[in-house]
Amino acid sequence: MQRKTITLTPQQDEWVKAQVASGQFGNDSEYIRHLVRQDQMRQQAKAELGDILDQALASGVSESSPLDIWQAALMRHKSKC
Repeated sequence: MQRKTITLTPQQDEWVKAQVASGQFGNDSEYIRHLVRQDQMRQQAKAELGDILDQALASGVSESSPLDIWQAALMRHKSKC
């Protein structure tokens, strides 16, 4: 693993210490790695949403009614369960 030196404000340092003290994390590094993983997932989700929105915009206006769209979505959901 790579080692990094970071600078935190006193308030940020207290926050990190509190998260470790809560028992959710074994040490400061575990908490920071957790934050990095969360950010990675958030960025990936943001990119995926952007792709979905681009596809939706490119698909044009639907001829289906809102009820038809809703029923199709329910059918897709039920087929996945």
